Amino acid sequence: MLSDQELLRYSRQILLPQIDVDGQLRLKQARALIVGLGGLGSPVSLYLAAAGVGELHLADFDTVDMTNLQRQIVHDSSSVGQSKVDSAMGRLAALNPEVRLVPVTRALDEDSLAAAVATVDLVLDCTDNFGTREAVNAACVAAGKPLVSGAAIRLEGQLSVFDPRRDDSPCYHCLYGHGSEAELTCSEAGVVGPLVGLVGCLQALEALKLLAGFGEPMVGRLLLVDALGSRFRELRVKRDPACEVCGARHA
Repeated sequence: MLSDQELLRYSRQILLPQIDVDGQLRLKQARALIVGLGGLGSPVSLYLAAAGVGELHLADFDTVDMTNLQRQIVHDSSSVGQSKVDSAMGRLAALNPEVRLVPVTRALDEDSLAAAVATVDLVLDCTDNFGTREAVNAACVAAGKPLVSGAAIRLEGQLSVFDPRRDDSPCYHCLYGHGSEAELTCSEAGVVGPLVGLVGCLQALEALKLLAGFGEPMVGRLLLVDALGSRFRELRVKRDPACEVCGARHA
């Protein structure tokens, strides 16, 4: 049950009929894996911790660099040189000591990624390279776990939800195929800080909807964010029956 302290802490979202006490209990019992604690993972981790998601698994093998601080708001100047996981855990524990934090500081290979995904209810991809996104997607499809995927570079962002529990849901590979290993990262192409904050906040919102069971998650939809013109566009995305990643699961 929720303690008096928890009822007070989460009172503003418990007031929402879409969440209420039952939804807050579902959040308390939920476990989420955040892959990447950079520009996207920062707002994701902060808002999920603040909302009372019971257990957050934090995966990142990088250290905090001075160039990160323009957008990776879970870290600060005193964190430079520190493990991103350790830095984030300190900030999140101070924000909400009720949340259990599980560090994952090693680079995830196929086996360890599959094990990490299997222990949680939902995964948030907050990385910035295609290879990792493909691997996370494949692990989520294999385990039947929903994936909240976000991306941001330069002045453009994207957001979608892939839920292999639903027959009508595409997976990341349905949408992007094999992509391109030549895709640029933020360190090469640049990015404006509030854009990753915006996309990360939307990822956190989608995660809360899935975990607490309210609203309409962005399954089968791709949100495109144009920060330069302050415009949003939504595209419908269909599952590829011949997809080499999720096709066999729905056969």
